[in-house]
Amino acid sequence: MGLLFEEIDSQPSSIGEISLRRRRIPALGDRDIYEVKLGDEFLMSSMFVDAEVALSDLGLAAVDGDGLAVVVGGLGLGYTAMAALKHDAVGELLVVEALDTVIRWHQQEKVPLGEVLNKDSRCRYVNGSFFDLAVADDQGFDPDQPGRQFDAILLDIDHSPRALLNDSNASFYNAGSLTKMARQLREGGVFALWSNEPPDDDFMGVMHEVFTDIEAHVVSFFNPFQNGESSNTVYVGRKPG
Repeated sequence: MGLLFEEIDSQPSSIGEISLRRRRIPALGDRDIYEVKLGDEFLMSSMFVDAEVALSDLGLAAVDGDGLAVVVGGLGLGYTAMAALKHDAVGELLVVEALDTVIRWHQQEKVPLGEVLNKDSRCRYVNGSFFDLAVADDQGFDPDQPGRQFDAILLDIDHSPRALLNDSNASFYNAGSLTKMARQLREGGVFALWSNEPPDDDFMGVMHEVFTDIEAHVVSFFNPFQNGESSNTVYVGRKPG
């Protein structure tokens, strides 16, 4: 058995100290568990990735066509990006991540999925604030092609539209900001959002102001720490047209 705990890296960031750790829990078998923390707060664990994968699967299932251009907001441990690349219909993937430290973890393959993402020519990292680029009037998500449109935008950054990593993100979760972001979707394109909390009626109302075919999918998974079921939510909406 290897080390039961290792801190792989820890770096300051604009929103606090961010760290990457690897641990083993003997009761859960011979597997490495990777964790990302912001200060004392857990951001992500490789133990619980079902909903991050479902974000891509549910979002892309709602999109028609091939050669799809897709944006993932938030790199994390790479599970949403990896799941998107498993879809043959995806022709290009931009992963927008504000923290250059997280991008370097993948580029340097300090996390297991770094190699997978780096080897796929469809995948490109964009170092920038998803929330700023979402509402920008003159740029957008792709620094090489300002103003372009995408087939799907998949967002996994905040814990939920109410539980935010940064208070400034609150300005995104309203009809005005979502409408600005939707300018970067083609007609019929899809916006999907991961949330750690149950479906939120108020946020569903906001989604209905901007998108059609709104669904809130509850994704359930086994939680060994609770010896029971936990769940997350994936919201999906389509741009009219």
